Amino acid sequence: MTESPAPVPGWHVTADVDDFLARAGDYLRAEPALHTVALSVTVSLRERGPAVYGARSQLFGVLYGPDGHVAGTFLWTPPYGISISPLGREQADALAVVLQGRAVTGVFGVDAASAAFADAWQARTGARAHRAVEQRLYRLGDLTPPLPAPAGRPRVATAGDRELLARWHDAFAADTRAPGGAAASREWADERISYGGVTLWETEDGVPVSMAGVTREAAGAVRVAPVYTPKELRGRGYAGAVTAEVSRAARAAGAHEVVLFTDLANATSNGLYLRIGYRPVRDFAVHTFTAPEKG
Repeated sequence: MTESPAPVPGWHVTADVDDFLARAGDYLRAEPALHTVALSVTVSLRERGPAVYGARSQLFGVLYGPDGHVAGTFLWTPPYGISISPLGREQADALAVVLQGRAVTGVFGVDAASAAFADAWQARTGARAHRAVEQRLYRLGDLTPPLPAPAGRPRVATAGDRELLARWHDAFAADTRAPGGAAASREWADERISYGGVTLWETEDGVPVSMAGVTREAAGAVRVAPVYTPKELRGRGYAGAVTAEVSRAARAAGAHEVVLFTDLANATSNGLYLRIGYRPVRDFAVHTFTAPEKG
């Protein structure tokens, strides 16, 4: 039996999520916490297609090293920026060459890789890069639910909560300056409801006051996202209680890794997650791009 030839070193680009996972799945699953975005996004894309992220298209890349082994990845569901694995400067520059001519609006990845691609994109395209958000990835250690818990109880969201979830998802996107829109938020709500992926905290008289979502399980890992409480209801312990509940439920359902991202500019949320048992893993960054000035 003739062995398949080793992959050609460099970036292999595909629009087929199954091709991407066939090539890069082992690489991603080897570190599920670090690759939580690629794993969770691809499992949702396989279930529902790019519309789940408000996208009309999708693109993936696998970087092969000189030995034929996978050395990096990217994925892209416009209008979001690209999400990249850890990459060195030469690898990031090679990716910028591959994507040059496409309307890339930003990049998300571990701090050094995000900065390397932003520098390469500026150099290759003349676009201006802005370091927009600094984030930290946390992993759940020993869960410590907040005490005393606020009055009320958790409840898994159902189809009857669709409009509420979509409205809150819109508000969360506005707070975090993320792409979205009403149609994308309704698709997101349908996706999460389909597998019980949002838990509400509701008052004793049944009024929802906060929500926490979890991604589909992938490689034994889930990510808590998003956590949202309307502004007028914040500071009452609802977010901590509902986050602790979805974290507990994920562990009970068999997740080996439970992770989440925080905005480092938000001291309140970082302090909250540390108190309930999350521990830092690695820092990430979002860089956004604006078109070069004409003239």
